[in-house]
Amino acid sequence: MGAGRVAMTPSLKDRFFTTRKLTVDLAGPLSDADATVQSMPDASPAKWHLAHVTWFLESFILRDHVAGYHAFDDSFAYLFNSYYETEGARHSRAARGLITRPSLARILDYRTHVEAAIDAHWNILPEAALRLIELGIHHEQQHQELLLTDILHLFSQNPTFPAYWPEPAVRPVSGAPCNTMSWIAGPDGLLEIGHNGSGFAFDCEGPRHEIFLQPFALSSRTVSNGEWMQFMNDNGYGEPRHWLSDGWSWVQCDGVTAPLYWQQDKDGQWLTFGLDGLRGVDLNAPVTHISLYEADAYASWAGARLPTEAEWEVVAASHPFDGGNQLDKAGPVRPKSSDDGTLFGNVWQWTGSAYRPYPGFRAAEGAVGEYNGKFMSGQFVLRGGSCATPRGHVRASYRNFFYPHQRWQFTGLRLAKDA
Repeated sequence: MGAGRVAMTPSLKDRFFTTRKLTVDLAGPLSDADATVQSMPDASPAKWHLAHVTWFLESFILRDHVAGYHAFDDSFAYLFNSYYETEGARHSRAARGLITRPSLARILDYRTHVEAAIDAHWNILPEAALRLIELGIHHEQQHQELLLTDILHLFSQNPTFPAYWPEPAVRPVSGAPCNTMSWIAGPDGLLEIGHNGSGFAFDCEGPRHEIFLQPFALSSRTVSNGEWMQFMNDNGYGEPRHWLSDGWSWVQCDGVTAPLYWQQDKDGQWLTFGLDGLRGVDLNAPVTHISLYEADAYASWAGARLPTEAEWEVVAASHPFDGGNQLDKAGPVRPKSSDDGTLFGNVWQWTGSAYRPYPGFRAAEGAVGEYNGKFMSGQFVLRGGSCATPRGHVRASYRNFFYPHQRWQFTGLRLAKDA
């Protein structure tokens, strides 16, 4: 930069429209059929994601803050509400794949209509509406990742294993060697975690509060596919002593013998399916698409444990949150073997912490108060973001959460131990 010039951060309006464009770019390769089908109840059709984030903006910004605004289609409030009880009845989540109409083209028209209305009224929107636009940006970024992981699961059900973003297949591959795993000593004693009030955060990230940590250390990188194969070759999936009781039941009932999307070819080589197609397992890339049960079993087998979310956060606070392998644009998305030392990106990292409210947490009034608080039961916290997380979306205090058996997201693990 020349003398006297300073870097300008993008304005809220720029970030809003950039985020909206990226969603459409990510959905670019989809046919109407691709965008309609739902592969399991946990996943949603791409068409639903495209419409839901737009319904969020139309309802909470245009309807509530722009006098005289009329809904694009009155039926969309029923079709594309997710879980907001205060917004009334809604279509069953498990049946979203039955919404063959409206078409993908109609949904894209809906997005354009809402964006144009927000643009036309931008300069007269009240401060409360602008705060909701900030929330809407981060909400849409969450759905960008879900859109990709749901497409991945959908395409994995196709016996031809189509690539969403084709790249030359390589099978098998070993990848660039990953660094030797070492240990990062964490701070201990009386510390603070939670959002510090600077910049955007979801309500579940606060209030900031004191915690006490015993001496501990985190592994310098996440567990690799090659290390996971050692676990598999040592009968890791068949040895009950490493597994939580619920996890062992899950392994037995579902016949789990490898991470999701792994399969062996006729020569016994392990392949994995990703958004860039079916290819050999990169032994040095981080293992991904594993459940909490699998992560916990591996940690037990390795003589370690999962970190608590507090341990992870106090170490991550000194790392660049926008570093690592994260989503920048539409294009091939896959965890990479490169290890730049950051705790962020590549794969979400399971912690051993239940997703529960922090001391002093209070849900906001109104519909937006349903965003996080009512899900604080039966789920576990993941930290750090993944290769499908839009860059800049996460921070040290960010709390993702899933049920312990779920693994269609880019979920991996980092080890911890008592020091």
